[in-house]
Amino acid sequence: MTDRDEFLGWVGTALYEAELALHNGDPAPRRALWSRHEPVSVLGAWRSAHGQAELDNLFTTLGATFSDCTSYVFELQACDVSGDMAYTAGLEHTSASVDGEPRTYTLRATQVYRREDGEWRVAHRHADTVTE
Repeated sequence: MTDRDEFLGWVGTALYEAELALHNGDPAPRRALWSRHEPVSVLGAWRSAHGQAELDNLFTTLGATFSDCTSYVFELQACDVSGDMAYTAGLEHTSASVDGEPRTYTLRATQVYRREDGEWRVAHRHADTVTE
């Protein structure tokens, strides 16, 4: 199995499950996959964060915002692994309640990962709403 195959397996299981949990109101699995080493950052579709404290606050707020996810699909468009660094770029198609109101939306999402102690961790996320 190549590094890329192993990474994509992680993206399709652990990362996918963490995102699904977040959209059902549980931020803990997402937070567990994020690096505890600086720098970490989110340039979000709704809110941004830089550093551990802001990240914790952001994920807690998002968990309180989302519920009742009926669909979450990550459409991978590009990725690569180079040593202990990797990235993904794709579309996130989501149907979930946001502040109690059902919504369906698509985000363009790019994430940067680093391998820490043999485990993949998210270090950066940029997402914005697709308006087309």
